Amino acid sequence: MTNRNSIAVLPFDNLSSDPENEYFSDGMTEEIINALTKVQGLKVTARTSCFAFKTNKQDIRKIGKELGVSMVMEGSIRKAGERVRITAQLIRAEDGFHIWSENFDRKLDDIFKLQDEISLLIANKVREHGDHFEIKDHLVDAPTHNIAAYQLYLKGRYYFNKWTLPTFVKAAECYEKSIQEDPNFVLPYFGAGFSYSCLGSWGGMNQKEAYQRVELYYEKGKRLNNSTFFGYICESQYLFWAQWKYKEGYEIVRRAHQLNPNDAELNEYIAEIYTSLGDFTTAWKYIELSTKLNPLSPNHCYTEANFHYLQGDFKAALRSIEKGLLIVPEFIILVELKLVCFIHLGQEENLLKTVELNRGMLQYPDLYSYVYNLFHKESKVNQEEVLSLVEKFQEAEIRPLVGWDLILLIAAGMIDESMKCLQMNIEQRRAQYINFKHDPFYTPLRSLPAYQELVQQRFPDDKLTSIATAVEADRALLTEAEAPSYQDLLLRKMETECYYLNSTLSLKELADHIDLHPNKLSWLLNEKLDQNFYEFINSYRLKAFQTKALDPSFSHLSILGLAYESGFNSKSVFNHYFKKVTGQTPKAWVKTQMQS
Repeated sequence: MTNRNSIAVLPFDNLSSDPENEYFSDGMTEEIINALTKVQGLKVTARTSCFAFKTNKQDIRKIGKELGVSMVMEGSIRKAGERVRITAQLIRAEDGFHIWSENFDRKLDDIFKLQDEISLLIANKVREHGDHFEIKDHLVDAPTHNIAAYQLYLKGRYYFNKWTLPTFVKAAECYEKSIQEDPNFVLPYFGAGFSYSCLGSWGGMNQKEAYQRVELYYEKGKRLNNSTFFGYICESQYLFWAQWKYKEGYEIVRRAHQLNPNDAELNEYIAEIYTSLGDFTTAWKYIELSTKLNPLSPNHCYTEANFHYLQGDFKAALRSIEKGLLIVPEFIILVELKLVCFIHLGQEENLLKTVELNRGMLQYPDLYSYVYNLFHKESKVNQEEVLSLVEKFQEAEIRPLVGWDLILLIAAGMIDESMKCLQMNIEQRRAQYINFKHDPFYTPLRSLPAYQELVQQRFPDDKLTSIATAVEADRALLTEAEAPSYQDLLLRKMETECYYLNSTLSLKELADHIDLHPNKLSWLLNEKLDQNFYEFINSYRLKAFQTKALDPSFSHLSILGLAYESGFNSKSVFNHYFKKVTGQTPKAWVKTQMQS
């Protein structure tokens, strides 16, 4: 059964006259998703899965089923000069019913207030139609008062999220321009540092120079604010992937988890740390959570596939790989891992077919059959040829995503050269080798004292302090004395003041009427009356309709007119709720009552 407190925020359509404003519409979508993930008890689909439908428009009901959510939000943004116009609508995924829609027309100066307003409205609407959870008074704080700097930051995020070497360069440039606009805006410092971290570890620029920039930007960012979620994530990933300081990276990521335990990328990253250490049981727990939050992320599919691969379950790895390639067929690191699995399984035909299918994307398309032959076919090894290929990989401006230099040496049976290669790559902290402790390719090296010494040096202590998962206790928001008192007040006011006749009534407005915080009213409705706000209010409207329908003084009104007179705000809401409660259509019910 789908969680009633679950939502996916689809990317806003860019309706601006300038198509380059797409970065802004994407950024606004991401900011609202990030704000909603802060709400404990609300399951929010992560950015990657939501953006899978950016160019692949589908029926909302199908999207909801695929993402496993009860509600979907969609909308559009038109940015012109110093103003922005946003339309947003919340749709029930089960049947495509429109729950709420609104237009916002504001100055860009109000962008953070608008993000907060929209995020709060969405969270409240989900709660009104779902189960109880608490919502803070604000979900978005202004990180800067310089809108130009903020727009450059969004543009940096836009480029970074494309995850290619050229776009990392563009992202860094945007972040640096953002810093120039507002030197006190902390987020672009970490954004710039993260961009250079990826450029250095992926081979997009000189590693030493890249990492110097990373540390410079992180140091400046931490001086401004050393406790931001984005900052924690960026610094932790740099410490783990670039510096191989898994303990330090893990301690920082624990702080990030305290701020937002529902972030999919955070949970995936925690899984990667545990995977590298060989704690596969704990790693799987975080893989499962990240996949639930982000079911259409090819990167999560890779993490899952790598989890199986490192344990030697190549068929399970291939299943995860195929799942990811259905989402993004050109996700090259999945293609690389697929080829690796075929080599292990001895499936030469599948290997060759995959190479031909992806030849245009592969950096070294003729490499794979060469490696396959070294592993599976008895022939004299040309060591000079192998060494020449290894040197080619190691000197390449962009290093392969898989450590083929070491694989070639192992396949050729050149054990001494293999150990030297492994030691060199570990000294250089190459990200491709961070899982060397468990990679099945490296099995011939494991019994060597030099290999065991490397493992001990890099992973002297596999034990990490577990991350405490914050479990929301079923705590009472009203005391035993307060609950019945407020319940009586609520029911009395509903009868005497007829608040339900206001067709736009919200839980927050009703809470104001009885001088109670919305969180407490939500708890009262769900825990004491066993109804959410939608069910509670419409039960009064239904009763009002049934009374009016049998009253001759209202005979001049149609059934729909009576529904509107009773507080229902749409024909579809009225018909859906009426049939759900009575089992009949309104027309059939009225006819039955009149006959009796």
